[in-house]
Amino acid sequence: MTELSDLPIRDSLKGRTPYGAPQLQVPIALNVNENSHRIPEDVAVDVVSRLAAAVININRYPDREFMTLRGKLASYLGFDLTPEQLWAANGSNEIIQQIFQAFGGPGRKALGFKPTYSMYSLIALGADTEYVEAERADRYELTPDIIRNAIAANQPNIVMLCSPNNPTGTPLSLSCIEAAYEATDGIVVVDEAYAEFSHGQEPSAISLLPNRPRLLISRTMSKAFAFAGARLGYLAADPAVVDAMRLVRLPYHLSAFTQAAAEAALDHSAELLATVADIQVQRDRLLIELEALGYDPYRSDANFVLFAGVDDPNTMFEALLARGI
Repeated sequence: MTELSDLPIRDSLKGRTPYGAPQLQVPIALNVNENSHRIPEDVAVDVVSRLAAAVININRYPDREFMTLRGKLASYLGFDLTPEQLWAANGSNEIIQQIFQAFGGPGRKALGFKPTYSMYSLIALGADTEYVEAERADRYELTPDIIRNAIAANQPNIVMLCSPNNPTGTPLSLSCIEAAYEATDGIVVVDEAYAEFSHGQEPSAISLLPNRPRLLISRTMSKAFAFAGARLGYLAADPAVVDAMRLVRLPYHLSAFTQAAAEAALDHSAELLATVADIQVQRDRLLIELEALGYDPYRSDANFVLFAGVDDPNTMFEALLARGI
């Protein structure tokens, strides 16, 4: 039987293993930061009805530019965005992949701040882009000076900022994003996958978009919208950036079913986002209770909590798993 190592695979991919997280059937699944609430029944019925309508014309290719969906995304985000400033793909991972295809590549470099979302380095690898990491401050915080110094030292073409950060939950100030933009002539990407869960102490990075054509804000419907299975990520940016995405996207990359389901979800955004408040309460309760148990939780604007003080993480994982968590 042929092994992967037997194939004439690209040198940079040799010895690599695919990304993956355990997909286990357990009563309480928390390990990939999904929204733990199912969508309301009336929303599900509307989604199904729109999928049924879409299937009638499934012999035709989907709307390649999906302007209806882009218009609904612009309305949801606000900030006077226009449909021409929105783009969407099959999850925010594909959005980030398209960014690397358009602005990365051989001889180009991307910068991240560790620890952060592990897919950045994997997407960079797939796009043949050098990926370098800079250190964070105590408790995984970032400051404008740290960002400026890292950009000066590495001269990246792409700067990746995760806000709030995965896997630490750390919020990111607008001053950090402004510092990054001013320090580079390259692309600055702010990944706001968990933005809806924030405490709201600072507005979204979308507020910084005017007159910043190299600033890109990535979002997803997987988390707050409880729509992870639908695979819909999106981007807010200058229309010229959207044109760059259109250069590298695959033809008809967003299926008619995905478009129909996402449009239905956006029409029910208030109902779907009603679960966010409950998740925020539970997250903040965890911060209090973990500290009471003697652990050291870090501040979080996401739907998860990082905490220190575990002697043997694998043993804790297995003990929780045995209890269905």
